[in-house]
Amino acid sequence: MSSLSRELVFLILQFLDEEKFKDTVHKLEKESGFFFNMRYFEDCVTNGEWDDVENYLSGFTKVDDNRYSMKIFFEIRKQKYLEALDKQDHAKAVDILVKDLKTFSTFNEELFKEITFLLTLGNFRENEQLSKYGDTKTARGIMLLELKKLIEANPLFRDKLQFPTLKNSRLRTLINQSLNWQHQLCKNPRSNPDIKTLFTDHTCGQPNGSRAPSPVTSPLMGPIPKVGGFPPLGAHGPFQPIPSPAPAPAPAPAPALVGWMTNPASVPHQTVSAGPLGLTVPSNAASMLKHPRTPPTSNLALDYQTADSEHMLKRSRPFGISDEANNMPVNVLPVSYPGQSHTHALYSSNDLPKTVVVKLAQGSAVKSMDFHPMQHTLLLVGTNIGDIAIWEVGGGEKLVLKNFKVWDLGSCSVTLQASLANEYTASVNRVAWAPDGSICGVAYSKHIVHIYSYYGGDDLRNHLEIEAHSGNVSDLAFSQPNKQLWIITCGEDKTIKVWDVVNGSKQYTFEGHEAPVYSVCPHYKESIQFIFSTAIDGKIKAWLYDNLGSRVDYDAPGHSCTTMAYSSDGTRLFSCGTNKEGESHIVEWNESEGAVKRTYHGLGKRSVGVVQFDTTKNRFLVAGDEFLIKFWDMDNISMLMSTDADGGLPASPCVRFNKEGILLAVSTNENGIKILANADGVRLVRLIESRAHDASRSASGTVAKGAVIGTYGASSSAAGTSIGDRSATVPAIVGLNGDSRSMPDVKPRILDDSDKSKVWKLTEINEPSQLHSLRLPDTLLAVRGCAILVLTYNAVHKLWKWQRNDRNPTGKACTSVSPQLWQPSSGILMTNDISETNLEDAVPCFALSKNDSYVMSASGGKISLFNMMTFKTMTTFMPPPPSATFLAFHPQDNNIIAIGMEDSSIHIYNVRVDEVKSKLKGHQKKVTGLAFSNVLNVLVSSGADAQLCVWSMDAWEKQASKFLHIPTGRVPASNTQTRVQFHQNQIHVLVVHETQIAIYEASRLELLKQWVPREASSSITDAMYSCDSQSIFVSFEDGSINVFTAATVRLRCRVNPSAYLPSNPSMRVYPLVVAAHPSEPNQFAVGLTDGGVHVLEPLESEGRWGTPPPAENGAVGPSSTSAPASSADQQQR
Repeated sequence: MSSLSRELVFLILQFLDEEKFKDTVHKLEKESGFFFNMRYFEDCVTNGEWDDVENYLSGFTKVDDNRYSMKIFFEIRKQKYLEALDKQDHAKAVDILVKDLKTFSTFNEELFKEITFLLTLGNFRENEQLSKYGDTKTARGIMLLELKKLIEANPLFRDKLQFPTLKNSRLRTLINQSLNWQHQLCKNPRSNPDIKTLFTDHTCGQPNGSRAPSPVTSPLMGPIPKVGGFPPLGAHGPFQPIPSPAPAPAPAPAPALVGWMTNPASVPHQTVSAGPLGLTVPSNAASMLKHPRTPPTSNLALDYQTADSEHMLKRSRPFGISDEANNMPVNVLPVSYPGQSHTHALYSSNDLPKTVVVKLAQGSAVKSMDFHPMQHTLLLVGTNIGDIAIWEVGGGEKLVLKNFKVWDLGSCSVTLQASLANEYTASVNRVAWAPDGSICGVAYSKHIVHIYSYYGGDDLRNHLEIEAHSGNVSDLAFSQPNKQLWIITCGEDKTIKVWDVVNGSKQYTFEGHEAPVYSVCPHYKESIQFIFSTAIDGKIKAWLYDNLGSRVDYDAPGHSCTTMAYSSDGTRLFSCGTNKEGESHIVEWNESEGAVKRTYHGLGKRSVGVVQFDTTKNRFLVAGDEFLIKFWDMDNISMLMSTDADGGLPASPCVRFNKEGILLAVSTNENGIKILANADGVRLVRLIESRAHDASRSASGTVAKGAVIGTYGASSSAAGTSIGDRSATVPAIVGLNGDSRSMPDVKPRILDDSDKSKVWKLTEINEPSQLHSLRLPDTLLAVRGCAILVLTYNAVHKLWKWQRNDRNPTGKACTSVSPQLWQPSSGILMTNDISETNLEDAVPCFALSKNDSYVMSASGGKISLFNMMTFKTMTTFMPPPPSATFLAFHPQDNNIIAIGMEDSSIHIYNVRVDEVKSKLKGHQKKVTGLAFSNVLNVLVSSGADAQLCVWSMDAWEKQASKFLHIPTGRVPASNTQTRVQFHQNQIHVLVVHETQIAIYEASRLELLKQWVPREASSSITDAMYSCDSQSIFVSFEDGSINVFTAATVRLRCRVNPSAYLPSNPSMRVYPLVVAAHPSEPNQFAVGLTDGGVHVLEPLESEGRWGTPPPAENGAVGPSSTSAPASSADQQQR
């Protein structure tokens, strides 16, 4: 159903409600599945109308959809059962037990036995867990509160609990407007038209004389409301839908038998656990009754008239695979009600970064800054003389410095060449990272935009130079509206332009502003992609990705030169600007009305320059004004606090939060930058400093300033603002977690990069004491962040989970605590079909779906689809021959699977309709690797024939193919596997073969880097990117594991087998597969030939695997292309 059709359902629901067709309203709610009426549900539960309760729920979920749904149905049926027992109606209780509750015995047989035992008691309150059960009314009230929490947390109900904001009688209004339009088209319109039907178009009969057109005034239709306000930019706005944005690029499918399992990223919203099924009365029942989540009201229409939401979720499909993560806790947005402010119990003003911890000497005036989205201590900076720099703020190290330079002057316009001839310099107006941090953009004051590719560390490479505008390029931003990464620019020529980041082609030009465009802010709501733009005359416009012109035209407060930004969760829109008189405004917008919702107090009346601002944590605003840094709580118009950051700030300093909001960068008068931190930020900076000093001392014997810990930010992101999320025995980490220093007393360090150590040595790990290692016995392997999924030799899957306890409070994978083998209470095992299969010849393979809800697996027989929560086999298909040899889920649709086959073909299979949609043929031997790219919209395959193929995901046609170059003198085995995995940028692909690891540009299969082991006996068994794509973990037949810097494919650390394998001369054990942790860039697991699994990570004192070698030590330079390893590399092996 289209977006407009869904909106029509909402209009009909409103009309039916206004006409008091109550039963019909609820039937349509249920049948459409678009809106769950919590008020109606509450009434049914309160009145004990259990059949109506379950019937209504059935339109939105079923018992076995997920653990939240299961708990909802269980609580309802348990309450119904207890009420029957309370009335001594044992016959009814037995009927409920057999028909309704027995289904839960599959999941918890002991609980079902305990429920059955209640029949033998004279009063079920004799059961200790039910001793506090009160009367029926109170019990229903307590249960209802629990049910509402479960419903709000259930992903199947997400965005279905709030009715869109509609004006009264919206459907009538639209009909009225249509009739007016029809009447105006009449050849002879009457002054008082007679509207008799809506079934046909209106026409006026032949008049006796000419009449002037007049509005329709039929009392049936009522008055026409005045049209005005900000057209909503959501599902019911004037924008026509275009394809929704692609999800964040998923990691490329893991090699067979490998895949870490993760929880969703932590977000600052309430998390509701479905919890176990049980008899216990909620312990917090009293407090829940005192503070109900839903405001009391008897007006049913409020559910339709005042709920505030622009999100509508498609009705869950009865067949196929849901995207919901059945086995993981779910983070949900809190439900808001009229008059209710956003609550933020998790944060206080102490969370603001106020302590100056580092001063950076940039050397020229800072104009723009942006923290890396993944590595939270990397700061991109642009200055007034065109310099750009990347700083590791934790160590105070300037990793990259590039001066202004036009890359291809001959291709520039005559106007630009003349301007540069007069003055060969330009100021940076804006710097920004792309969403994944692999690309960054720079907008200059003269015509051009530079786009760089970032490979980590000091490796920043030229990618594209675009002459984007005539004159000043004011702003830029990245967006992904059609699964392609685009960059949006605006400038002095009064236009907004959209460019393809991959090839630099122009996609759109938006014209309509009457003054130079100052800023752009791309965003999306559901399937609606749009761009806000502001001009220096204070005009705000909004654009879709089409050529139909702007959709809105409004004035910024005070007609100010304005920038706009959304809160972190994308639900709240803010703007900040300064007009010609120096008056500044910072406001929150009501998008649906196009009006200012909230104006914040505290900005100066005579600001110098345009005030800059930023947002963080869905909670705080910050602005640089009057030589101060000023903070606001988003829900309070009064300024929360201000700080001068120990002085030295300009009148309107640049300000920028990092993604976690624990660090704040601010520009200074002395051409520098100060880094402010909260308590977590201070710990992070001090930790990186200590690691940098430790690494320098171990390398050169002297204390050096600022070795880079470039990957730490990525690892910390998974743990929110917590730094030490693993149990540690190392004193440095113990001190970190128990740090009792007074934060205001922490003194900043002023650092430069003049005295860094230049001594580099390969890190060799030979002893168990030099790393952390944990072995999981008696298993083969397959893995993911808080758990490891294992596929054993006999085709049985095992799931190991790390439990939360005193030694491991986060419940994350670590080497200090052993995980526990987990399986559902039913005792079911996930076992692949192996009938008529020779296990010796079978190629085991599997793939985990998005959110790890399902696993697709094969061990030489049929392919099986398992539910990860229940371990149930949902379906089996494709019996051999040929057998499956590699599996990969489509990144946008869990129902589409790419299946590599033993006969060299690739099947594109739709699980929901049980049909092979396409067969791809291009390999000569079995397929051994598959990887999808959202950015390039391609599938890359690899085979035992050492060939790579690139397939279009639209038409499934082959776009390119290439055979690997096998080094002279090397003859790979006939069954050698070739694996592929995409870099985080989704453009470069890692290729793994027993003779080499190589990096290719995927669309053209252009070889960029290659590394070949020197000894023919040291064959590569597997390799994989780290989660941040900064490292490559490579395993070898001799038992060693090498860690490479991904950008240069340079060896920086070798883990010898003596460090993690027991000494046993009678057994030759080595790693077969490698799996990188999905959020910890320095943690990985290896599966061994003896069936064991080892999880490895560096010591806390080291923090990472070795130190990247400098370029002058013989590394292949950043600009070099395909070449075997340098002699220095080969000698290291």
